[in-house]
Amino acid sequence: MIRVFVIDDEEHFRRLLTKELSRKGFEVNAVADGESALKELKKESYDVVLLDVVMPRMNGIDFMKKLQGDPSAPSIIVLTGKATIETAVEAMKNGAFDYLSKPYKLDDLEILIERAYEYGKLNRQSRIFRQELIRKESSAPIIGSSKLFNDLMSLVKKIAPTDSTALIMGESGTGKELVANAIWQDSKRSGMPFTVLNCASLSENIIESELFGHEKGAFTTAYQTKYGIVEVADRGTLFLDEIGEFPLQLQAKLLRFMDSGEFRRVGGTKPLKADVRLIAATNKDLQEMVKNGTFREDLFYRLNVINISVPPLRERKEDLPELAKHFVRKYSARLGKEVKRISPAALKKMSEYGWPGNVRELENEMERAVILSEDDVIDTVDLSLPGNAGSAASSEMLDDVEKEHIAKVLKETGGNKSRASEILGINRKTLHLKLKRYGIAD
Repeated sequence: MIRVFVIDDEEHFRRLLTKELSRKGFEVNAVADGESALKELKKESYDVVLLDVVMPRMNGIDFMKKLQGDPSAPSIIVLTGKATIETAVEAMKNGAFDYLSKPYKLDDLEILIERAYEYGKLNRQSRIFRQELIRKESSAPIIGSSKLFNDLMSLVKKIAPTDSTALIMGESGTGKELVANAIWQDSKRSGMPFTVLNCASLSENIIESELFGHEKGAFTTAYQTKYGIVEVADRGTLFLDEIGEFPLQLQAKLLRFMDSGEFRRVGGTKPLKADVRLIAATNKDLQEMVKNGTFREDLFYRLNVINISVPPLRERKEDLPELAKHFVRKYSARLGKEVKRISPAALKKMSEYGWPGNVRELENEMERAVILSEDDVIDTVDLSLPGNAGSAASSEMLDDVEKEHIAKVLKETGGNKSRASEILGINRKTLHLKLKRYGIAD
């Protein structure tokens, strides 16, 4: 049900609109001036505002200026009997969705409200959608030609066109998010957002707010309505990474959402719906967690409709040379170096190593090697693998380079950690750990 907020100083007009719009199926509330409206918006959220321009205490234009910059602000339709071209232009400049002069036909207003509601919904989605388009365009390829790799990609191709829930299992660093991304790219939802929530990086309260959103006033710092990931990602794909870390107390809410598409924002009472395909990933044994009582059995079975096992790098060593060369090209371009190949001795050394950190560890190793290489070939001396001669010195040198680079980026961004994380290509949690490790002050 669309929630409409009428702001007009004429009492008979407020009563008429409330009566007629309620009869049309809208949920309606009304106040007499802008100041009262601002107080109401701190307590409740609305989808569309019907706003008079000429009012005592605070006029409509000043009211709109107060809402500018608030991403949760409702769409505004200006209604006034004192219409002028100048007023219309000023209203549109200050964020009005549209303008309607009194008197007007109720059917025209109904259509305009519905259009404004859809516009607001699309506008909220676009914030995440822009990010996900960038993710789609810049997402890393999945590389390999081994039998295990080909079997994995064959399964991905089969399940991608469906809307079935998938559970991706594998050790840390095997590329579970890349597999989820590949499923999304080949799905019928590829034109809509692919949204990621890492369950291990957030506390229970924050996870619920991130996932389902919260209403204004739901807790002390909830100054405005927050639209949750499931709401913004409607018709898209949601990837829950590290699902084994999802709080037990919230698992029933996640299960309910998966079964019905229904959810409530934190602090809200109104049931909302979203159509989201869910993909989850874990490096934990969920069946063992079910036995231990730390993961709900019904949620496990709901998630485990399609099970995808991502093999560790040590089981597909045939893919290692191709992967290593890909990362060398990537970091040579990023760092402005001209490293062109890896020596046979270095490849042999790498193939003998167990890679407990899997592809992620290999990528980090190739980044180090590119940084430390003094010519166009990566040789054994450039590797920092355990037991490799000079690896301790190489690691120490790399730490100094990384520390200096992080400090430089932080300085350039004026200490903005979110922006610095984007430039560095790491998440905020990883940046925080590196700042702590290197003793870099905020």
